[in-house]
Amino acid sequence: MTDTNTNHLSWDEWDELHNPPPAVTDFDRVVERAISRRGFLSVLAMGSAAVAMGSVGNLMSSTSAQAQEAASRFAFKPIDIATDNTIHVPEGYNWKPLARWGEPLFSTASDIDPMKGVSLENSDKVFGENTDGMELFVIGGAQVIAVNHEYVNNETNLPHAPEGMPQSLDDVKILQNMQGVTVMEVAEGENGWAIVVDSPFNRRIHHNTPMKLSGPAAGSELVKTAADPAGVDCLGTFNNCGAGKTPWGTYLTCEENFNGYFGSTNAEFAMPEDYKRYGIVSETRYAYEKFDERFDVSKNPNEPRRAGYIVEIDPSDASSTPIKRTALGRIKHENAAVVIARDGRVVVYMGDDERGEFLYKFVSNGIYVPGGDTSKLLDEGTLYVAKFSDEGTGEWLALTEETTGMKADEIAVFTRQAASKVGATTMDRPEWVAINPVAIEAYCCLTNNSNRAVLKDGKMRTNAGGDVMEINAVNPREANEYGQIVRWYPENDDHADGKFKWDLFAMAGNPAVHKDGVYAGSSNINEGNMFNSPDGMMFDSTGLVWIQTDGEDSNEGEFAGQGNNQMLAGDPVTGRIERFMTGPKGSEVTGLTWSADKRTMFAGIQHPAAPFPDGEGKLPRSTIVAIKRDDNALVG
Repeated sequence: MTDTNTNHLSWDEWDELHNPPPAVTDFDRVVERAISRRGFLSVLAMGSAAVAMGSVGNLMSSTSAQAQEAASRFAFKPIDIATDNTIHVPEGYNWKPLARWGEPLFSTASDIDPMKGVSLENSDKVFGENTDGMELFVIGGAQVIAVNHEYVNNETNLPHAPEGMPQSLDDVKILQNMQGVTVMEVAEGENGWAIVVDSPFNRRIHHNTPMKLSGPAAGSELVKTAADPAGVDCLGTFNNCGAGKTPWGTYLTCEENFNGYFGSTNAEFAMPEDYKRYGIVSETRYAYEKFDERFDVSKNPNEPRRAGYIVEIDPSDASSTPIKRTALGRIKHENAAVVIARDGRVVVYMGDDERGEFLYKFVSNGIYVPGGDTSKLLDEGTLYVAKFSDEGTGEWLALTEETTGMKADEIAVFTRQAASKVGATTMDRPEWVAINPVAIEAYCCLTNNSNRAVLKDGKMRTNAGGDVMEINAVNPREANEYGQIVRWYPENDDHADGKFKWDLFAMAGNPAVHKDGVYAGSSNINEGNMFNSPDGMMFDSTGLVWIQTDGEDSNEGEFAGQGNNQMLAGDPVTGRIERFMTGPKGSEVTGLTWSADKRTMFAGIQHPAAPFPDGEGKLPRSTIVAIKRDDNALVG
């Protein structure tokens, strides 16, 4: 029976509740390695480990001249924490809503009715719920934002339904339409930024939008269904989390916790073995399977294998067909960070957001030529997974038939299993990857991992594939509630190179609760800038990295003094981190992009707990906000 009391949870919370990681590995098999690191960990606890902390210690011992230079890099006065139900930005800045959940994209639709919700007729014509990753495109002079809608809250979308659970196929379609992606033109007027209603660019992409499978899995027996015997035509994109942008002007939306949409109406159905690794179970959050046969795995067991990919969308053509690029692997994709290698090949970095899963990289075979054919650049290439050493070096392990014993389509569909075969490093929930535009380095938010090195019945926790989550240099804390940010430097200044050096740019922590040691955080974390669970991350054009959080906002216990989720700016040169924005209570701050002139920053507020942004008596609404300086100077 579906648990109808968990619809208020964020998607990650729901998924972890229904798919707890197993404990299947004897502690004795790994304890020797953990003990051998005791010296390393004790040094780390004193805040000066050369390997794990990398350049952080050096950064924070910068000269006074460097400190003065650092101050000039931050064009704002840092703000304090907040625990209320609105947004706060620094003195000299202001914010206004740009797009709220339920706002019309077309004049034929009306705004959401808090008593009736959104009608089926309007549900694919309004701005979706729970905004996440986004990018802005300039198309023929128009400014167009593509933005993800990760999931929906059943109760507010189906106020007529008991506990928000669908009662019909129409109810299911409303939920399906309110998720996915919005593409919309925006413009700035006398009253600020707003959606350009009825723009030819405006479009909703949802769970029933026709799409194409491309790359190694296209046409495979693993993805064929009765409705699509060729295995190339699919419907919908699911649980769209982070995003990316290609040099040729397309949008990459990333399917994360797709598993929660597929269930079984047949209690006797034997789930295929590969389902376990991806968390596909009989229960679902939305009960799609009861009314839409496509989501009933007892009738369509291959359907879940057609989800979990990165989807390429052309924002310039509202009639174009999105393409699922299976060469980039099937995982719980957080985002896609794209960069061009020294020889012109395309490199895409990707995190798999689950405890103990891996960090990936795709390198194309073809060369990107501006104005040239880009149709196969994300179809033909090699997928790699990261292995970190405790000495501050690492390598990218190729996922090929030779290294995994799996065929190309199997690697594309069962990517996690392939990565386990080559011995990749289990990570503390690798989320957004960001690439520095002014230096050859990349960063990944490792948001948290409460099960790292935690024992259960004498056994150490593992990921869903049985890979041990022991303490290591890049994930150096047991029961990691705070998270960290890893940074790596490709060998030969080339993102396509197979080796890299790494350090930790920051270890989030709470120095107010833990006066020293690893849980206090790295030396660039203090009581004035502390945070937990770094999640979203983007660089601006100047080389500052913006860090968004999605963590515990109870402001109690281990998290005392950390307030609501927030957005901070970090300087890669000095390691300095300062708080720029706080979100409303209960919300995640996620998604970031800038206007063409860099005078406006667009940030996303997902699942606020209290009425926002319209105040008391109104619905809590996920919202994109526009942040500007009062003097209209540059903000990114």
